[in-house]
Amino acid sequence: MKPFRFIPILHSPIWGGDKIAAYKNIKTDQLTIGESWELSGVRDNESIVAEGEYIGYALPQLIAELKGQLVGESVYRRFGTEFPLLVKLIDARDDLSIQVHPNDALARLRHGKNGKTEMWYVVGANEGAHLKSGFSQHIIPEEYERRVADHTLTDVLCDYTVKPGDLFFLPAGRVHAICAGTFVAEIQQTSDVTYRIYDYGRKGKDGKPRELHTELAKEAIDYTLLPSYRSHYAVIKNCEMELVACPYFTTALYDLDRPVEKDLSATDSFLVVMCLAGSGALIDDEDNKTPIRQGETLLVPATTCWVEFIPNEKNMKLLTSHL
Repeated sequence: MKPFRFIPILHSPIWGGDKIAAYKNIKTDQLTIGESWELSGVRDNESIVAEGEYIGYALPQLIAELKGQLVGESVYRRFGTEFPLLVKLIDARDDLSIQVHPNDALARLRHGKNGKTEMWYVVGANEGAHLKSGFSQHIIPEEYERRVADHTLTDVLCDYTVKPGDLFFLPAGRVHAICAGTFVAEIQQTSDVTYRIYDYGRKGKDGKPRELHTELAKEAIDYTLLPSYRSHYAVIKNCEMELVACPYFTTALYDLDRPVEKDLSATDSFLVVMCLAGSGALIDDEDNKTPIRQGETLLVPATTCWVEFIPNEKNMKLLTSHL
């Protein structure tokens, strides 16, 4: 079974930048896209197969047809036709609101949905680009409420200047915000449960202040203070670099100037492959050769035993994720 290619779902939030169309080499009237949902099973935002035998199938429909052959037998038993990951590209012209996501237990209790653990890989950054993750000093829930009310919450958040290649892991409960000039690849649990904590007093498209979820967020926040919230990894050319391994996804980075093979025989899961830079192809154990270039994402079926990543003359950089 060949890897699947999907039509990207483009969104134009008020904070969106203008880099995604050029990065993905697509023509669109949406000048400020902001988000490209590369792979999504979120209701009303389901990815559609772009080509091949199953062209036009929505992702949940494709899973219903192929079941464990596509996503893995254990994954299908756990999630059914719900695809467990949401994969995005996010380009921020302005600061996003400060947010937090509940964990599974709280999200299921309150909303009957999954919580949201996620990660950011910085694809691009303007000079001075930054983001926020975690607290810079210990606070308690009562102080959190007071600081939201008096507009001083940002005073106790860690703010990081970022560059391409920077990595941030965001377990559910960690307060965070992508800020102006930052372009990231985001991998997360499939969930639309977000608590907006602070929005800098801005107004939405309707001219009214956007809703805050101060009280809901209060119990969802993890107030644990850590020395740093930036993740670190060793950069090794032509080798799998594991970035994140958590119960919800395992993500790795490849920076290639020669072919590298990945053994999938012991992995009862699909494999998401995002091309962050350059171009090349994937060759699998059925001799399927699938081209891929910067800004494209492929879904490799769970029946695939191995895949070889083959860069073109220029370097190719890939991000892979599986359960």
